[in-house]
Amino acid sequence: MQRTVAAPAKVNFILDVLGRRPNGYHDVAMLMVRLSLHDRVTVALVGGDAVTASCPGLELAAGEENIAARAARLFLEHTGLRRGVEISIVKRIPAAAGMGGGSSNAAAVLLALDDLLETGLSRSELQSLGVRLGADVPFFLCGEMAAWATGIGEVLEPWRGLPPCWLVLVNPRFAVSTAWVYQNLGLTHYRGLSKIPRFPERMEDVAGLLRNDLETVTSSRYPVIAEIKSRLIAAGAVGALMSGSGPTVFGVYADRPAAEAAAGELATDTGWWTAAVSPA
Repeated sequence: MQRTVAAPAKVNFILDVLGRRPNGYHDVAMLMVRLSLHDRVTVALVGGDAVTASCPGLELAAGEENIAARAARLFLEHTGLRRGVEISIVKRIPAAAGMGGGSSNAAAVLLALDDLLETGLSRSELQSLGVRLGADVPFFLCGEMAAWATGIGEVLEPWRGLPPCWLVLVNPRFAVSTAWVYQNLGLTHYRGLSKIPRFPERMEDVAGLLRNDLETVTSSRYPVIAEIKSRLIAAGAVGALMSGSGPTVFGVYADRPAAEAAAGELATDTGWWTAAVSPA
């Protein structure tokens, strides 16, 4: 038996870093938005009790295990089941790009195994497993297009105020380590909790939401971030921002034709990876 699950990307319209916990995690306040761009994750039950994951084109450091395989092992450990699991991932989301691809793959594995093994875990139980794998994983299990995330990212409140829009994603074709970005953030004090943003009424109001505390760290090392933002604005975006720890930058557009035109223009002129997508 097997299941194939779409594992969507995300961007952060807001990413405030409030402080660092003694365990190394950071308290954050984020407006997270799920996108139409997705990987495809196929999970199959096989004989034996080995867990394997294959993802053509994704290279892992020596001794590192794919987060999707770790998700399967955690699920089996939690449920007390012994099954062989084969995971195959078709990547469309660039890796280490600030769009949550790995976390989304892990969430997809948890959902697929819950279905295949008929374990009937609740959403909160799946999210409790997810946060042990990564701070973004619970978002991909919440079932919402957009959510206000606090804590380390696991405390989620639905946010249903996003007006219709399209995004152009631009990735300069290199990876950025999230750990490196946070290590170089240079927090000097603990900030108070950010307030959940009001729902924007116009496209211009959406642009007013955009902020990311990590952008200055990544862009100081990779000036191309600022160049991408400028190019997106010049190509008609009402606002632009780096997502997560980068290096992907997104621009906000009013409609699909404008977004697709901008994505095509930037890809042709620069060779950057681009995609026109919608919140989904």
